Amino acid sequence: MMNILCYGDSNTYGYDPADGMRYPPEVRWPCVLQRLLPQDRIVEEGCNGRTAAFTPEDEPWKDGRSYLPACLNSHKPLDLVILMLGSNDLKRVFRASPEDIAAGIHEILETIALFLKEKQGFAPRVLLIAPPVLREGIESSPASDGFDRDAIERSARLAPLFRREAEAFTGSGLLQCDFLDASDFIETSELDSLHLMPEAHETLACVIADRVREMQGN
Repeated sequence: MMNILCYGDSNTYGYDPADGMRYPPEVRWPCVLQRLLPQDRIVEEGCNGRTAAFTPEDEPWKDGRSYLPACLNSHKPLDLVILMLGSNDLKRVFRASPEDIAAGIHEILETIALFLKEKQGFAPRVLLIAPPVLREGIESSPASDGFDRDAIERSARLAPLFRREAEAFTGSGLLQCDFLDASDFIETSELDSLHLMPEAHETLACVIADRVREMQGN
């Protein structure tokens, strides 16, 4: 059995772009992952608005970096952390470059490695997922109060930077970090250009389950 933490934002929480509520458990990808991997323990840790590299002034508790140590300590021992963050850092308020966001991911990966090495005696494996690219129309969608049109282009530049981080951590020996680009498998919803529809949750869970099985076989 593996203890697996799913750490992310609203697309891990299961935000429903149709009504602004939360998808039921049978739709959310971490819960689908639990169904696909019944022998493992899946922990859902998604939060609407969670960031990778910045502290929201109005809701500082959504900073994924500052909340992370308490989260890791609460759920240890952890064998695998699945990390999918970065979309909220594209909001206009942060004026972030893709490199800025990748730096936040670097900090999060470093925390996972060093904090858990101390607290549980070993660093878990990590599956770093680049979030799906924002869809055309984000600037006029229900999410338009947070995103400008240039967020689409910046979101498309995250995957190669995240891949580089995963490869660098693995190469350093500090952390075994695998990588997935969600845009290879799913798209954001036409409803708001940001969140996932149920079929995308199902697909993402299936892809992740296959990768986890590969890890377990190695």
